Amino acid sequence: MIKTHSELQSTQRWVVKIGSALITEDGQGLDLARLAAWVDQLADLIASGKEIVVVSSGAVAEGMTRMGWSKRPQALHDLQAAAAIGQMGLVQAWESEFKRRGLHTAQVLLTHDDLSNRKRYLNARGTLRSLVSLGVVPVVNENDVVANDELRFGDNDSLAALVANLIEADLVVLLTDQQGMFDADPRHNSDAKLISVAQANAKELDAVAGDGGSLGRGGMATKLRAARLAGRSGAATVIAAGREESVLARLSKGEQLGTLLLAQEEADDARKRWLAGHLQVKGSLVLDAGAVKVLQSSGSSLLAVGVSDVSGQFIRGELVSCIDAQGVEVARGLVNYSADEARKIQGKPSSEIAALLGYVDEPELIDRDNLVVL
Repeated sequence: MIKTHSELQSTQRWVVKIGSALITEDGQGLDLARLAAWVDQLADLIASGKEIVVVSSGAVAEGMTRMGWSKRPQALHDLQAAAAIGQMGLVQAWESEFKRRGLHTAQVLLTHDDLSNRKRYLNARGTLRSLVSLGVVPVVNENDVVANDELRFGDNDSLAALVANLIEADLVVLLTDQQGMFDADPRHNSDAKLISVAQANAKELDAVAGDGGSLGRGGMATKLRAARLAGRSGAATVIAAGREESVLARLSKGEQLGTLLLAQEEADDARKRWLAGHLQVKGSLVLDAGAVKVLQSSGSSLLAVGVSDVSGQFIRGELVSCIDAQGVEVARGLVNYSADEARKIQGKPSSEIAALLGYVDEPELIDRDNLVVL
């Protein structure tokens, strides 16, 4: 498990995400010179034996530039049109630059729906792993053309983390227009200090994470969430300045750049990583104190007797959030009963389910194998 910048030298599989502001020079159009420099560094990393997946933002921003739009569209269809227009130039730029270095690329467009379906998730994992093993560089982006608010990841930081979970990457590098994460907002506080190394799960980091800019949807808050999600598969995350000279090459040599966010001690198994990254929660179950204690201490299945309230509408097999009496999420999992059924059996022992519903699908409301404690 990575603990210091110097240990980045031994990492093998990287997911490198580059933000919209960087790749389009703050919305002025694709910065081809800088993109070429990143490709040269990535190609050198591949030549040294590392495996690389690129998560590239910039389709919407490039589409805006091509259409002469100065402000990010608000209407969904206009956003999708901008993405479709910009994706052409974005992919062409990556393809031509990697070809210059003798490397093949593959376009991979994903929506949240692709990864929330277990079978499609496994298909995506198999394809990405195959591409990497073939020495091909996958260039991943959200499929903005078909994604809506219910289907989107929300930002490419989260997408990068989910890709890291998919391929069991060692490291996620989030290149941004900031030097890293600071202990205060450096735009308003001249005494703000760069956080060099921290545990991704450290609660004090929540207070110093800010919002995103006008071009993209990500900010430090999304990068922090992404680091925590990536950490579920044991991956560390570096937030670093993409405009820093030879930033990727220097990180690979263990230089202390940006903010290194460390993963949790033990990686979750593959299925629980999928559950944790399954972002579309359909409802929630409020647990009593006893149920919370049992889940957190032993990772047992969730029984209906420990549920005091049910909210939302969901069907069997959908993802629900488990929260305590204060509204803090403690777990999430795939539920064995619909919302209406759950309301009928909440607070009741498993032995009474048949009498209350007329049948029993499962004695547990959520089986331990379909439950991840957060």
